[in-house]
Amino acid sequence: MTAQLDKAGDQKVDTTAAEPPVDHSKRRKWLLIGILIALPILLIAGALWWSYASTHQDSDDAYVTGHTHEISARLNDTVSKVYVQDNDHVVAGQLLVELDPKDFQDRLDESAAALHVADDQRDSAATSVKYAKTNAAALETSAQGAVTSAEANILKAKASLVEAQADVPESIAKLGEANAKLTKSGLDYHRYAAVWKQGAVTTSQKDSARSDFRVTTSEQLAAEQEVARAKARALQAQEQVKASRAQLQQAEGQLQLSGAAGVQTEVNKKDVIVKASSVEQSTASFKDAKVQLSYCQITSPVSGRIGKKAVESGDRVEPGQALMAVVSDYLWVVANFKETQLERMRPGQYANLRIDAFPNHKFRGVVESFSPGSGANFALLPSDNATGNFTKIVQRVPVKILFDPSTTKGFERLIVPGMSVVVTVDLKSSDTTNMLARERTKDVDVR
Repeated sequence: MTAQLDKAGDQKVDTTAAEPPVDHSKRRKWLLIGILIALPILLIAGALWWSYASTHQDSDDAYVTGHTHEISARLNDTVSKVYVQDNDHVVAGQLLVELDPKDFQDRLDESAAALHVADDQRDSAATSVKYAKTNAAALETSAQGAVTSAEANILKAKASLVEAQADVPESIAKLGEANAKLTKSGLDYHRYAAVWKQGAVTTSQKDSARSDFRVTTSEQLAAEQEVARAKARALQAQEQVKASRAQLQQAEGQLQLSGAAGVQTEVNKKDVIVKASSVEQSTASFKDAKVQLSYCQITSPVSGRIGKKAVESGDRVEPGQALMAVVSDYLWVVANFKETQLERMRPGQYANLRIDAFPNHKFRGVVESFSPGSGANFALLPSDNATGNFTKIVQRVPVKILFDPSTTKGFERLIVPGMSVVVTVDLKSSDTTNMLARERTKDVDVR
Protein backbone atom coordinates (compact mmCIF):
# COMPACT_ATOMS: atom_id res chain seq x y z
CA MET A 1 0.00 0.00 0.00
CA THR A 2 1.16 3.49 -0.76
CA ALA A 3 -0.09 6.88 0.36
CA GLN A 4 -0.46 9.86 -1.88
CA LEU A 5 -0.18 13.55 -0.78
CA ASP A 6 -2.27 16.32 -2.28
CA LYS A 7 -0.90 19.67 -3.22
CA ALA A 8 -1.55 20.98 0.24
CA GLY A 9 0.60 18.32 1.75
CA ASP A 10 -2.23 16.48 3.36
CA GLN A 11 -2.16 12.76 3.27
CA LYS A 12 -4.65 11.16 0.95
CA VAL A 13 -6.38 7.88 1.17
CA ASP A 14 -4.57 4.88 -0.41
CA THR A 15 -6.66 3.78 -3.42
CA THR A 16 -4.60 0.70 -4.47
CA ALA A 17 -5.89 -1.25 -1.64
CA ALA A 18 -9.26 -1.41 -3.40
CA GLU A 19 -7.97 -3.06 -6.74
CA PRO A 20 -8.83 -6.79 -7.19
CA PRO A 21 -5.99 -9.31 -7.64
CA VAL A 22 -5.06 -10.52 -11.26
CA ASP A 23 -6.39 -14.05 -12.21
CA HIS A 24 -3.49 -15.69 -14.14
CA SER A 25 -5.19 -19.08 -14.39
CA LYS A 26 -7.99 -17.67 -16.55
CA ARG A 27 -5.49 -16.12 -18.95
CA ARG A 28 -3.67 -19.44 -19.31
CA LYS A 29 -6.99 -21.13 -19.95
CA TRP A 30 -7.86 -18.87 -22.90
CA LEU A 31 -4.33 -19.18 -24.27
CA LEU A 32 -4.62 -22.95 -24.17
CA ILE A 33 -8.01 -22.82 -25.93
CA GLY A 34 -6.53 -20.63 -28.68
CA ILE A 35 -3.63 -23.02 -29.15
CA LEU A 36 -5.96 -26.00 -29.34
CA ILE A 37 -8.05 -24.26 -31.97
CA ALA A 38 -5.11 -22.97 -34.08
CA LEU A 39 -3.08 -26.17 -33.99
CA PRO A 40 -5.48 -28.31 -36.09
CA ILE A 41 -5.89 -25.46 -38.54
CA LEU A 42 -2.14 -25.16 -38.91
CA LEU A 43 -1.76 -28.90 -39.24
CA ILE A 44 -4.45 -29.08 -41.93
CA ALA A 45 -2.96 -26.11 -43.77
CA GLY A 46 0.49 -27.65 -43.53
CA ALA A 47 -0.80 -30.99 -44.80
CA LEU A 48 -2.56 -29.30 -47.70
CA TRP A 49 0.53 -27.28 -48.51
CA TRP A 50 2.73 -30.37 -48.36
CA SER A 51 0.30 -32.33 -50.53
CA TYR A 52 0.24 -29.53 -53.11
CA ALA A 53 3.98 -28.85 -53.00
CA SER A 54 4.83 -32.54 -53.37
CA THR A 55 2.66 -32.91 -56.51
CA HIS A 56 3.24 -29.55 -58.20
CA GLN A 57 6.22 -27.70 -59.55
CA ASP A 58 6.04 -24.08 -60.59
CA SER A 59 8.25 -21.53 -62.29
CA ASP A 60 7.87 -17.88 -63.14
CA ASP A 61 10.81 -18.11 -65.56
CA ALA A 62 8.52 -18.85 -68.53
CA TYR A 63 7.33 -17.09 -71.66
CA VAL A 64 5.16 -17.55 -74.71
CA THR A 65 6.98 -18.37 -77.94
CA GLY A 66 6.24 -19.54 -81.47
CA HIS A 67 7.54 -19.73 -85.02
CA THR A 68 8.53 -16.42 -86.59
CA HIS A 69 8.95 -16.72 -90.36
CA GLU A 70 11.11 -14.08 -91.99
CA ILE A 71 9.72 -13.23 -95.42
CA SER A 72 12.42 -12.29 -97.91
CA ALA A 73 12.76 -11.82 -101.65
CA ARG A 74 14.46 -14.35 -103.89
CA LEU A 75 14.88 -12.02 -106.84
CA ASN A 76 16.49 -8.72 -107.65
CA ASP A 77 13.39 -6.85 -108.76
CA THR A 78 11.02 -3.96 -108.14
CA VAL A 79 8.02 -4.31 -105.83
CA SER A 80 4.82 -3.95 -107.82
CA LYS A 81 2.29 -4.14 -104.98
CA VAL A 82 2.08 -4.89 -101.25
CA TYR A 83 -1.14 -6.52 -100.10
CA VAL A 84 -0.79 -6.47 -96.29
CA GLN A 85 -0.12 -4.07 -93.44
CA ASP A 86 1.42 -4.46 -90.00
CA ASN A 87 -0.54 -6.72 -87.61
CA ASP A 88 -2.80 -8.08 -90.40
CA HIS A 89 -3.78 -11.71 -90.06
CA VAL A 90 -3.00 -13.89 -93.07
CA VAL A 91 -3.58 -17.51 -93.96
CA ALA A 92 -1.09 -19.97 -95.43
CA GLY A 93 -0.62 -19.33 -99.16
CA GLN A 94 -2.03 -15.80 -99.08
CA LEU A 95 -0.34 -13.31 -101.42
CA LEU A 96 1.76 -10.80 -99.48
CA VAL A 97 3.96 -9.01 -102.03
CA GLU A 98 4.02 -9.00 -105.81
CA LEU A 99 7.16 -8.18 -107.80
CA ASP A 100 7.27 -6.89 -111.37
CA PRO A 101 6.99 -10.08 -113.51
CA LYS A 102 7.72 -8.61 -116.97
CA ASP A 103 11.40 -9.59 -117.28
CA PHE A 104 10.78 -13.05 -115.89
CA GLN A 105 7.76 -13.56 -118.14
CA ASP A 106 9.98 -12.73 -121.13
CA ARG A 107 12.52 -15.28 -119.97
CA LEU A 108 9.77 -17.86 -119.59
CA ASP A 109 8.49 -17.19 -123.12
CA GLU A 110 12.04 -17.38 -124.50
CA SER A 111 12.72 -20.68 -122.72
CA ALA A 112 9.35 -22.05 -123.93
CA ALA A 113 10.29 -21.20 -127.52
CA ALA A 114 13.73 -22.80 -127.09
CA LEU A 115 12.07 -25.90 -125.66
CA HIS A 116 9.73 -26.06 -128.67
CA VAL A 117 12.69 -25.83 -131.07
CA ALA A 118 14.58 -28.51 -129.15
CA ASP A 119 11.51 -30.78 -129.28
CA ASP A 120 11.26 -30.32 -133.05
CA GLN A 121 14.96 -31.03 -133.52
CA ARG A 122 14.72 -34.17 -131.43
CA ASP A 123 11.67 -35.35 -133.40
CA SER A 124 13.47 -34.60 -136.66
CA ALA A 125 16.52 -36.54 -135.50
CA ALA A 126 14.32 -39.45 -134.48
CA THR A 127 12.68 -39.40 -137.94
CA SER A 128 16.13 -39.37 -139.53
CA VAL A 129 17.02 -42.44 -137.52
CA LYS A 130 13.92 -44.24 -138.76
CA TYR A 131 14.62 -43.20 -142.35
CA ALA A 132 18.30 -44.13 -142.15
CA LYS A 133 17.45 -47.46 -140.56
CA THR A 134 14.87 -48.27 -143.23
CA ASN A 135 17.20 -47.07 -146.00
CA ALA A 136 20.09 -49.11 -144.62
CA ALA A 137 17.91 -52.21 -144.45
CA ALA A 138 16.73 -51.66 -148.04
CA LEU A 139 20.29 -51.06 -149.26
CA GLU A 140 21.52 -54.16 -147.48
CA THR A 141 18.72 -56.27 -148.96
CA SER A 142 19.30 -54.84 -152.43
CA ALA A 143 23.07 -55.25 -152.16
CA GLN A 144 22.72 -58.79 -150.89
CA GLY A 145 20.44 -59.58 -153.81
CA ALA A 146 22.89 -57.95 -156.21
CA VAL A 147 25.74 -60.02 -154.76
CA THR A 148 23.72 -63.20 -155.16
CA SER A 149 22.74 -62.24 -158.72
CA ALA A 150 26.34 -61.35 -159.59
CA GLU A 151 27.60 -64.66 -158.22
CA ALA A 152 24.95 -66.48 -160.30
CA ASN A 153 25.93 -64.48 -163.38
CA ILE A 154 29.56 -65.41 -162.81
CA LEU A 155 28.68 -69.07 -162.68
CA LYS A 156 26.53 -68.70 -165.79
CA ALA A 157 29.28 -66.76 -167.61
CA LYS A 158 31.85 -69.38 -166.65
CA ALA A 159 29.58 -72.09 -167.96
CA SER A 160 29.10 -70.17 -171.20
CA LEU A 161 32.88 -69.68 -171.39
CA VAL A 162 33.48 -73.40 -170.99
CA GLU A 163 30.88 -74.14 -173.62
CA ALA A 164 32.30 -71.50 -175.96
CA GLN A 165 35.82 -72.71 -175.40
CA ALA A 166 34.67 -76.27 -176.13
CA ASP A 167 33.10 -75.12 -179.42
CA VAL A 168 36.37 -73.64 -180.65
CA PRO A 169 38.26 -76.98 -181.06
CA GLU A 170 35.16 -78.54 -182.56
CA SER A 171 34.82 -75.74 -185.07
CA ILE A 172 38.55 -75.93 -185.81
CA ALA A 173 38.20 -79.67 -186.40
CA LYS A 174 35.29 -79.05 -188.72
CA LEU A 175 37.42 -76.41 -190.47
CA GLY A 176 40.19 -79.00 -190.94
CA GLU A 177 37.65 -81.42 -192.32
CA ALA A 178 36.33 -78.72 -194.64
CA ASN A 179 39.88 -77.87 -195.72
CA ALA A 180 40.54 -81.53 -196.48
CA LYS A 181 37.34 -81.81 -198.50
CA LEU A 182 38.20 -78.57 -200.27
CA THR A 183 41.65 -79.88 -201.13
CA LYS A 184 40.27 -83.18 -202.37
CA SER A 185 37.44 -81.51 -204.33
CA GLY A 186 39.92 -79.05 -205.80
CA LEU A 187 42.29 -81.81 -206.91
CA ASP A 188 39.38 -83.81 -208.31
CA TYR A 189 38.08 -80.80 -210.17
CA HIS A 190 41.46 -79.91 -211.66
CA ARG A 191 42.04 -83.57 -212.62
CA TYR A 192 38.62 -83.85 -214.24
CA ALA A 193 39.18 -80.56 -216.03
CA ALA A 194 42.57 -81.86 -217.38
CA VAL A 195 41.27 -85.19 -218.62
CA TRP A 196 38.05 -83.60 -219.92
CA LYS A 197 40.13 -81.77 -222.44
CA GLN A 198 41.47 -85.11 -223.55
CA GLY A 199 37.96 -86.48 -223.71
CA ALA A 200 38.55 -89.04 -221.03
CA VAL A 201 35.57 -87.87 -219.02
CA THR A 202 32.33 -86.39 -219.87
CA THR A 203 31.34 -82.81 -219.41
CA SER A 204 28.81 -83.91 -216.88
CA GLN A 205 31.48 -85.48 -214.74
CA LYS A 206 33.61 -82.35 -214.99
CA ASP A 207 30.67 -80.14 -213.96
CA SER A 208 29.90 -82.44 -211.08
CA ALA A 209 33.49 -82.18 -209.89
CA ARG A 210 33.38 -78.38 -210.20
CA SER A 211 30.15 -78.30 -208.28
CA ASP A 212 31.68 -80.39 -205.50
CA PHE A 213 34.67 -78.03 -205.45
CA ARG A 214 32.41 -75.02 -205.04
CA VAL A 215 30.40 -76.76 -202.32
CA THR A 216 33.50 -77.69 -200.36
CA THR A 217 34.79 -74.16 -200.84
CA SER A 218 31.61 -72.82 -199.31
CA GLU A 219 31.77 -75.39 -196.54
CA GLN A 220 35.38 -74.45 -195.86
CA LEU A 221 34.45 -70.77 -195.74
CA ALA A 222 31.53 -71.60 -193.43
CA ALA A 223 33.87 -73.64 -191.21
CA GLU A 224 36.30 -70.72 -191.03
CA GLN A 225 33.45 -68.42 -190.10
CA GLU A 226 32.26 -70.92 -187.50
CA VAL A 227 35.74 -71.00 -186.02
CA ALA A 228 35.76 -67.22 -185.88
CA ARG A 229 32.31 -67.22 -184.31
CA ALA A 230 33.38 -69.86 -181.75
CA LYS A 231 36.42 -67.82 -180.83
CA ALA A 232 34.26 -64.71 -180.65
CA ARG A 233 31.80 -66.52 -178.41
CA ALA A 234 34.65 -67.69 -176.20
CA LEU A 235 36.01 -64.15 -176.02
CA GLN A 236 32.55 -62.82 -175.32
CA ALA A 237 32.12 -65.43 -172.58
CA GLN A 238 35.43 -64.32 -171.06
CA GLU A 239 34.27 -60.71 -171.13
CA GLN A 240 30.97 -61.79 -169.59
CA VAL A 241 32.88 -63.48 -166.80
CA LYS A 242 34.85 -60.28 -166.25
CA ALA A 243 31.65 -58.23 -166.35
CA SER A 244 29.98 -60.58 -163.87
CA ARG A 245 32.98 -60.31 -161.58
CA ALA A 246 32.83 -56.51 -161.89
CA GLN A 247 29.12 -56.70 -161.12
CA LEU A 248 29.95 -58.81 -158.03
CA GLN A 249 32.49 -56.24 -156.89
CA GLN A 250 29.92 -53.49 -157.39
CA ALA A 251 27.32 -55.50 -155.43
CA GLU A 252 29.83 -56.08 -152.67
CA GLY A 253 30.55 -52.33 -152.69
CA GLN A 254 26.81 -51.69 -152.33
CA LEU A 255 26.76 -54.16 -149.46
CA GLN A 256 29.58 -52.26 -147.78
CA LEU A 257 27.69 -49.05 -148.49
CA SER A 258 24.66 -50.48 -146.75
CA GLY A 259 26.93 -51.17 -143.79
CA ALA A 260 28.02 -47.53 -143.91
CA ALA A 261 24.34 -46.61 -143.93
CA GLY A 262 24.00 -48.67 -140.75
CA VAL A 263 26.88 -46.69 -139.26
CA GLN A 264 25.05 -43.52 -140.28
CA THR A 265 22.03 -44.85 -138.44
CA GLU A 266 24.13 -45.19 -135.30
CA VAL A 267 25.43 -41.66 -135.84
CA ASN A 268 21.85 -40.46 -136.15
CA LYS A 269 20.99 -42.29 -132.93
CA LYS A 270 23.79 -40.42 -131.19
CA ASP A 271 22.39 -37.23 -132.63
CA VAL A 272 18.99 -38.14 -131.16
CA ILE A 273 20.66 -38.55 -127.76
CA VAL A 274 22.31 -35.15 -128.15
CA LYS A 275 19.01 -33.60 -129.18
CA ALA A 276 17.26 -35.31 -126.26
CA SER A 277 19.88 -33.85 -123.91
CA SER A 278 19.19 -30.47 -125.47
CA VAL A 279 15.49 -31.00 -124.78
CA GLU A 280 16.27 -31.86 -121.16
CA GLN A 281 18.43 -28.76 -120.87
CA SER A 282 15.72 -26.61 -122.43
CA THR A 283 13.13 -28.22 -120.14
CA ALA A 284 15.29 -27.43 -117.12
CA SER A 285 15.67 -23.84 -118.33
CA PHE A 286 11.91 -23.62 -118.84
CA LYS A 287 11.20 -24.97 -115.37
CA ASP A 288 13.77 -22.62 -113.86
CA ALA A 289 12.21 -19.65 -115.68
CA LYS A 290 8.79 -20.78 -114.48
CA VAL A 291 10.05 -21.03 -110.90
CA GLN A 292 11.73 -17.62 -111.18
CA LEU A 293 8.44 -16.16 -112.39
CA SER A 294 6.61 -17.79 -109.48
CA TYR A 295 9.03 -16.05 -107.10
CA CYS A 296 7.40 -12.77 -108.16
CA GLN A 297 4.42 -13.90 -106.07
CA ILE A 298 5.57 -13.87 -102.43
CA THR A 299 3.07 -15.76 -100.27
CA SER A 300 2.76 -16.55 -96.59
CA PRO A 301 4.19 -19.95 -95.58
CA VAL A 302 1.86 -20.25 -92.57
CA SER A 303 -1.20 -18.71 -91.03
CA GLY A 304 -0.29 -15.91 -88.65
CA ARG A 305 0.09 -12.17 -88.23
CA ILE A 306 2.31 -9.69 -90.01
CA GLY A 307 5.11 -7.96 -88.12
CA LYS A 308 8.24 -5.90 -88.92
CA LYS A 309 6.86 -4.86 -92.31
CA ALA A 310 9.67 -3.04 -94.15
CA VAL A 311 8.57 -2.93 -97.79
CA GLU A 312 6.46 -0.59 -99.89
CA SER A 313 5.36 -0.49 -103.51
CA GLY A 314 8.15 0.72 -105.79
CA ASP A 315 10.98 -0.49 -103.54
CA ARG A 316 13.92 -2.21 -105.18
CA VAL A 317 14.58 -5.48 -103.37
CA GLU A 318 17.46 -7.94 -103.52
CA PRO A 319 17.67 -11.68 -102.83
CA GLY A 320 17.65 -12.38 -99.11
CA GLN A 321 16.37 -8.92 -98.18
CA ALA A 322 13.92 -9.13 -95.26
CA LEU A 323 10.53 -7.70 -96.20
CA MET A 324 8.40 -8.64 -93.19
CA ALA A 325 7.81 -11.39 -90.66
CA VAL A 326 4.87 -13.72 -90.15
CA VAL A 327 4.31 -14.87 -86.56
CA SER A 328 2.60 -18.25 -86.71
CA ASP A 329 -0.74 -18.81 -84.99
CA TYR A 330 0.75 -21.91 -83.42
CA LEU A 331 2.17 -20.83 -80.04
CA TRP A 332 3.44 -22.63 -76.96
CA VAL A 333 5.12 -21.89 -73.63
CA VAL A 334 8.75 -22.46 -72.72
CA ALA A 335 9.26 -22.78 -68.95
CA ASN A 336 12.80 -22.86 -67.55
CA PHE A 337 12.56 -25.23 -64.57
CA LYS A 338 15.41 -25.88 -62.20
CA GLU A 339 17.01 -29.25 -62.72
CA THR A 340 15.99 -30.17 -59.15
CA GLN A 341 12.33 -29.80 -60.18
CA LEU A 342 12.43 -32.35 -63.01
CA GLU A 343 12.67 -35.60 -61.04
CA ARG A 344 8.97 -36.52 -61.44
CA MET A 345 8.09 -34.29 -64.40
CA ARG A 346 7.13 -36.21 -67.54
CA PRO A 347 5.65 -35.42 -70.98
CA GLY A 348 1.86 -35.50 -70.93
CA GLN A 349 1.42 -33.94 -67.47
CA TYR A 350 -1.05 -31.08 -67.19
CA ALA A 351 0.09 -27.55 -66.44
CA ASN A 352 -1.72 -24.44 -65.23
CA LEU A 353 -0.62 -21.32 -67.09
CA ARG A 354 -1.07 -17.78 -65.84
CA ILE A 355 -0.11 -15.12 -68.37
CA ASP A 356 0.79 -11.81 -66.76
CA ALA A 357 -1.21 -9.93 -69.39
CA PHE A 358 -4.39 -11.85 -68.46
CA PRO A 359 -4.10 -12.54 -64.72
CA ASN A 360 -7.82 -13.29 -64.34
CA HIS A 361 -7.98 -16.01 -66.98
CA LYS A 362 -6.83 -19.54 -66.37
CA PHE A 363 -5.03 -21.21 -69.24
CA ARG A 364 -4.30 -24.90 -69.32
CA GLY A 365 -1.59 -26.84 -71.09
CA VAL A 366 0.33 -30.09 -71.24
CA VAL A 367 4.04 -30.85 -71.02
CA GLU A 368 5.16 -31.78 -74.55
CA SER A 369 8.93 -32.30 -74.32
CA PHE A 370 12.19 -31.35 -72.61
CA SER A 371 15.15 -29.56 -74.09
CA PRO A 372 18.14 -31.81 -74.92
CA GLY A 373 20.36 -29.51 -72.89
CA SER A 374 20.27 -26.86 -70.22
CA GLY A 375 20.20 -23.19 -71.06
CA ALA A 376 23.89 -22.86 -70.21
CA ASN A 377 24.71 -25.66 -72.64
CA PHE A 378 23.30 -23.64 -75.55
CA ALA A 379 24.68 -20.29 -74.42
CA LEU A 380 26.85 -18.27 -76.77
CA LEU A 381 29.79 -18.79 -74.39
CA PRO A 382 29.06 -22.03 -72.50
CA SER A 383 30.81 -22.47 -69.18
CA ASP A 384 33.74 -24.85 -68.87
CA ASN A 385 33.76 -26.33 -65.37
CA ALA A 386 37.17 -27.88 -65.99
CA THR A 387 38.86 -24.49 -65.86
CA GLY A 388 39.34 -22.22 -62.85
CA ASN A 389 37.47 -22.55 -59.58
CA PHE A 390 34.26 -24.60 -59.76
CA THR A 391 31.09 -23.31 -58.12
CA LYS A 392 28.04 -25.53 -58.40
CA ILE A 393 24.99 -23.67 -59.73
CA VAL A 394 21.55 -25.19 -60.19
CA GLN A 395 20.90 -25.19 -63.92
CA ARG A 396 17.61 -24.55 -65.66
CA VAL A 397 16.24 -26.78 -68.38
CA PRO A 398 13.69 -25.43 -70.94
CA VAL A 399 10.43 -27.40 -70.98
CA LYS A 400 7.98 -27.07 -73.89
CA ILE A 401 4.33 -26.78 -72.83
CA LEU A 402 1.46 -26.81 -75.31
CA PHE A 403 -1.69 -24.76 -74.90
CA ASP A 404 -5.05 -26.49 -74.47
CA PRO A 405 -7.05 -25.00 -77.38
CA SER A 406 -10.23 -25.03 -75.32
CA THR A 407 -8.71 -22.53 -72.84
CA THR A 408 -7.35 -20.11 -75.45
CA LYS A 409 -10.64 -19.42 -77.24
CA GLY A 410 -11.10 -15.70 -77.62
CA PHE A 411 -7.43 -15.06 -76.87
CA GLU A 412 -5.92 -16.35 -80.13
CA ARG A 413 -5.23 -12.83 -81.42
CA LEU A 414 -4.21 -11.50 -77.99
CA ILE A 415 -1.51 -13.97 -76.97
CA VAL A 416 1.80 -13.08 -78.60
CA PRO A 417 5.34 -14.45 -78.29
CA GLY A 418 7.39 -12.93 -75.50
CA MET A 419 4.61 -12.65 -72.90
CA SER A 420 5.61 -13.68 -69.37
CA VAL A 421 3.94 -16.76 -67.89
CA VAL A 422 3.80 -18.44 -64.50
CA VAL A 423 3.68 -22.21 -64.97
CA THR A 424 2.53 -24.82 -62.47
CA VAL A 425 2.86 -28.47 -63.50
CA ASP A 426 0.62 -31.09 -61.89
CA LEU A 427 2.95 -34.06 -61.40
CA LYS A 428 0.17 -36.54 -60.66
CA SER A 429 -1.78 -35.86 -63.88
CA SER A 430 -1.19 -37.40 -67.29
CA ASP A 431 -2.68 -37.10 -70.79
CA THR A 432 -0.34 -38.52 -73.42
CA THR A 433 -2.93 -39.18 -76.13
CA ASN A 434 -5.89 -36.86 -76.59
CA MET A 435 -4.81 -33.24 -76.18
CA LEU A 436 -1.21 -33.91 -77.12
CA ALA A 437 -2.33 -35.63 -80.34
CA ARG A 438 -4.62 -32.71 -81.15
CA GLU A 439 -1.83 -30.21 -80.63
CA ARG A 440 0.59 -32.20 -82.80
CA THR A 441 -2.00 -32.37 -85.59
CA LYS A 442 -2.53 -28.63 -85.27
CA ASP A 443 1.22 -28.11 -85.44
CA VAL A 444 1.46 -30.12 -88.66
CA ASP A 445 -1.54 -28.40 -90.25
CA VAL A 446 -0.24 -24.93 -89.51
CA ARG A 447 3.34 -25.50 -90.58
